[in-house]
Amino acid sequence: MPDVSLTLAENVVASPWLYLVLFAVAAADGFFPLVPSESSVITAGVFAATGEPSLVLVIVAAALGAFAGDQISYALGRAGGPRLYRRARPGSRRRAALDRARAALAQRGGVIIVVARYFPGARTAVTLTAGAVGYRWRRFAGFGVVAAVTWGTYSALVGYLGGVAFERDPLKGLLLGFGLAAAVTAAVEAARFARRRRLAAGLAQSAC
Repeated sequence: MPDVSLTLAENVVASPWLYLVLFAVAAADGFFPLVPSESSVITAGVFAATGEPSLVLVIVAAALGAFAGDQISYALGRAGGPRLYRRARPGSRRRAALDRARAALAQRGGVIIVVARYFPGARTAVTLTAGAVGYRWRRFAGFGVVAAVTWGTYSALVGYLGGVAFERDPLKGLLLGFGLAAAVTAAVEAARFARRRRLAAGLAQSAC
């Protein structure tokens, strides 16, 4: 059974339609986080180690799709933003949350937009919120390019490294690729948690 699945996967990645599929999946994931964009790009990267598909084209397709999806998510937030503010009464929790989001994006929007792209669900929430609170589109698009290119490159290279390590056994390459992606994600989350702890400790000391 694994051999049949592997043969099917090899036939799919050899098709020129693969790049369009990667673009579509990455774009849909921008506003519908249940779509498995990371796993699709990593899988394509694993097989790119064998020479087919092209690693460069995998990165380009993934990055273009990610950028397009983020722009759609931003536009959806922008369209619904005025309604959210009308429903959020001054002094309410919803209004306070919107105001905090606006302030956070104004202070460190670039970091938030780029980092959020690496976390399914978080990227959709951030891009929707950026549109809803009226974050400037030119700045959003500029940071969006950085986020999409780095995300596409990272996802494809993680798979590619797994494919190179297990050139004759793509299944093990896939497992290694997913393992590397999970390890990087865990490391980033650990760093963010440690940073929040330090900030909380600093605030507590200041209060004393």
